[in-house]
Amino acid sequence: MSEARTYSSDVAFTPAVKAVQARKGSREMFAEVEESGGWRTEIDENLAAFLAETTSFFLATASADGQPYIQHRGGPKGFIRILDKTTLAFANYAGNRQYITQGNLSENSKAHIFVMDFAHRRRVKIWGEARMIDDDPALLASLMPKGYRARPEQVIVFKVAAWDTNCSQHIPQKFDAADVAAALMARDNRIAELEAEVATLKGTPVPGTQ
Repeated sequence: MSEARTYSSDVAFTPAVKAVQARKGSREMFAEVEESGGWRTEIDENLAAFLAETTSFFLATASADGQPYIQHRGGPKGFIRILDKTTLAFANYAGNRQYITQGNLSENSKAHIFVMDFAHRRRVKIWGEARMIDDDPALLASLMPKGYRARPEQVIVFKVAAWDTNCSQHIPQKFDAADVAAALMARDNRIAELEAEVATLKGTPVPGTQ
């Protein structure tokens, strides 16, 4: 029988972890966090807004004997959906057909979602349990992003146990190519507008309009 949890962070802070924290001098700090309410266990507005902008995250699972595995999941903004205050879901697309994640979840439901926002140097860690649903075509269709070119195979439903954020330390700042292209286009359009205004004020033709 698994040990009852006293705090939400106990999903990660096992007795062994707490022993290391005590030895390294950080246990008192985390004990204060626990006493003040600990990690969040429900999806609030901030997490919902963060996930709505997510196009990429990592899903961690483990086999029955504890062998870990991490797989990337991606899609257009909004591809990970919120079903209720403690439940996430997304369509699982056809991939390399190794089915390691599906096999792991069939014998060990514990899972973890790790989301990176490189542009704003933020990260979110979500602990919970996950299961595959491959016999609900209506749910699968409702989770499939419209117009997205991928073949959905089943649904992954993730029940949130706890979630936490990290500081921005050591996170490199990176930007999506599509966002950079959009910013450059907006800049170029604005430059063209300003050139046209300057040309009008000077009474000279705008380059390339003759």
